[in-house]
Amino acid sequence: MIGKLPPELLKELVFSGIRVGPEVILGPSVGEDSAAIDLGGGKVLVIHSDSITAASSLIGWLSVHIVSNDIAVSGVRPRWVLVNIHVPPEAGVDELKKVVGGVKQAAEELGVSVVGGHTEFTPGLNSTITSSTALGVGELPSLLGRAELSQATP
Repeated sequence: MIGKLPPELLKELVFSGIRVGPEVILGPSVGEDSAAIDLGGGKVLVIHSDSITAASSLIGWLSVHIVSNDIAVSGVRPRWVLVNIHVPPEAGVDELKKVVGGVKQAAEELGVSVVGGHTEFTPGLNSTITSSTALGVGELPSLLGRAELSQATP
């Protein structure tokens, strides 16, 4: 099997038995890209993580844009990102520079701050892989989940 898990396996192996606290407004479910946590006082923290495994020259740029987009479609402005970069040793520093350059460019375009992550040369990879997380804080009434979005769009 390659790629995303089918919904049945996701429910059985990943979601089954996961603890979700009472402050979690939007938690793990099939088709829901972001999580939302009630911070109190009408504020909500929206978080989204994603991996990029099949991109080439735009992988750094995409790793910021994709997670930021999933925060934005929830009705909250993305503000911070963390990017993990795994580069095959054979690709070398030039590949790493290209990826980091794309991350910086995307962060500048979107006005988000890169606040952390992890970077390494990883043996056993055939290509560069990134995993990113974006976060944003918004007002609770502005939060849109998949159900609200499907009702709002024709």
